[in-house]
Amino acid sequence: MVLTEVLILVLSFLVLLGIGVPIAWSIGLSGLLTLLVSIDSIAAFTTLAQRMGTGLDSFTLLAIPFFILAGQLINKGGLAQRLIKLAKDMMGSLPGGLAHVNIVAAMMFGAIAGSAVAAASAIGSILGPKMEEEGYSREFSAAVNITSSTTGLLIPPSNILIVYSLASGGVSIAALFIAGYLPGILTGLMLMAVAAVWAKWKKFPVGERTNIKELSTSFLRALPALSLLVIVIGGIIAGIFTATEASAIAVIYTLVLGFMYRELSFKELPKVFFDSVMTTSVVMLLIGTSIAMSWVMSFEEIPQTVTAALLSVSENKIIILLLINVILLFVGTFMDMTPAVLIFTPIFLPIVTELGIDPIHFGIIMILNLSIGLCTPPVGTILFVGVGVAKTTIVKIIKPLMPLFIAMIVALMLITYFPEITMWLPRVFGF
Repeated sequence: MVLTEVLILVLSFLVLLGIGVPIAWSIGLSGLLTLLVSIDSIAAFTTLAQRMGTGLDSFTLLAIPFFILAGQLINKGGLAQRLIKLAKDMMGSLPGGLAHVNIVAAMMFGAIAGSAVAAASAIGSILGPKMEEEGYSREFSAAVNITSSTTGLLIPPSNILIVYSLASGGVSIAALFIAGYLPGILTGLMLMAVAAVWAKWKKFPVGERTNIKELSTSFLRALPALSLLVIVIGGIIAGIFTATEASAIAVIYTLVLGFMYRELSFKELPKVFFDSVMTTSVVMLLIGTSIAMSWVMSFEEIPQTVTAALLSVSENKIIILLLINVILLFVGTFMDMTPAVLIFTPIFLPIVTELGIDPIHFGIIMILNLSIGLCTPPVGTILFVGVGVAKTTIVKIIKPLMPLFIAMIVALMLITYFPEITMWLPRVFGF
């Protein structure tokens, strides 16, 4: 019976997705069709609607629209230019200087905005033309921008880490935020290593070394933006406020900063609010339908079946983690990150905890794994944003993208099998 329900769930989802039904509707409808196998239609419709409503009734989730709004304000408020200037003064003289600038700027911007899409759009539109002027190929620039933008999903504040906390049954958001720093930085360093080798091979130009005075000036100009990290993360770790309260503080701070930099006006605010509402609506619909599908899978005992199947293959931690990583890499190619986290966390988390893997560690593995999916077709959101910003095509960027893609896989393997990379900072801070 469980096998029948799994087939209905998977096949209906793939068919709906294949005929062009939006992913949120595909998730909700496939969950409904699966539920109809077990209970009558009125009860199925009522239960699914109820689960969507109760799933969204969460104080923790309130942080997501606030962080989305903060990201929009950061994008409009002139912070990207200051962060890029700081990154250029820090990294511009290294081999492949502007590629490193792109990666470091994306890490900083993503860490402040908490959005890979915002980072890819803002950093790519500013740095892409400059890299082309200095002799970098448009395709290489796009590839670097696409892969580096995902680092902000690990470096806090990150909306997807909040979603994982919800899906995992309450893993500490503060602990997840702290745990994301070293894996995010490691991924960035791996990308920088590949960029340096590629730039040397292609003989891309190297910028002039910046003197201390100019670097200090750039740092001071970017300091108010960087201070947001200290305020938000420091406040959460110190227990001064929750992640949700921190998100509201981030909105106020970025709003004040935008006006202070004179990059934001009252006339632009309605559009900023409208864009934030549109993005929040899409995210919340995805969360609602994904929570409903997750409940349907639990009701049909699908997670228990998958757990038994995986553990029957092997009880070796190394093998199980490898299998889960392969499955998630495949899932990430056709499913958006938010529903993937909400649907697959309840399936895989019981397996890994039974093997003695910390839920914090597994959360970081999952987020990095699914971040790679954002860079791959057919549903790679960041891939399409990066290609659109660079005005090129997916076919043309495959060659420069592959080495960077491999670097992210290597970072994933290191983080998977060396848990101290993830767990050291949380332990230092007592989580």
